[in-house]
Amino acid sequence: MKSLWVWLFKLFGWKIDGTVPEDVKKCVVVVGPHTSFWDFLVGVPARELLGFESKFFIKSSLCVGPLGWFLLKLGAIPVHRKKGNTRLVDLAIEEYNKRDELIIAVTPEGTRSYNPKWRTGFYHIANGAKVPIVMAGMCFKTKRVVIGERFIPTGNVDDDIIRIKRFFYNFVGKHPEKGIRKEEIE
Repeated sequence: MKSLWVWLFKLFGWKIDGTVPEDVKKCVVVVGPHTSFWDFLVGVPARELLGFESKFFIKSSLCVGPLGWFLLKLGAIPVHRKKGNTRLVDLAIEEYNKRDELIIAVTPEGTRSYNPKWRTGFYHIANGAKVPIVMAGMCFKTKRVVIGERFIPTGNVDDDIIRIKRFFYNFVGKHPEKGIRKEEIE
């Protein structure tokens, strides 16, 4: 399956700039801007090319039937959105604390629609587990996945979210109108 993902990634002209440093065994990878289901179809092969295995949160309604089986095999962690994310944050922190290696990829918008108010569960997971956040931007204009800086959350959620949004502002999503707007980063 890996060779199929890699072949499709290259066939469509995508490239990767950067890498997740080898010494990073635990982190939260924040992927954006998230504007289309195509993000997933770019992200999975990019993950394979980068050579790491990551888990990812996905709404539980997608984790049924053959599609659900496929997503679970790829590393999906079903999330029941209506229940809130407090327990999910605690469970994720527990998983980080009991494992030697764990990478979870998250799209902070929590939706493929425009959303200036991001879900902050990913941030609280990284902060609580004391693991770095690694940013991964996808640009459909240049067909690049760019691995950005890693940083340890400072505890100031608002400032750190703006820092992440400033990074993602430079990337054009599949549907640019659903991406980060200038007023969000000023």
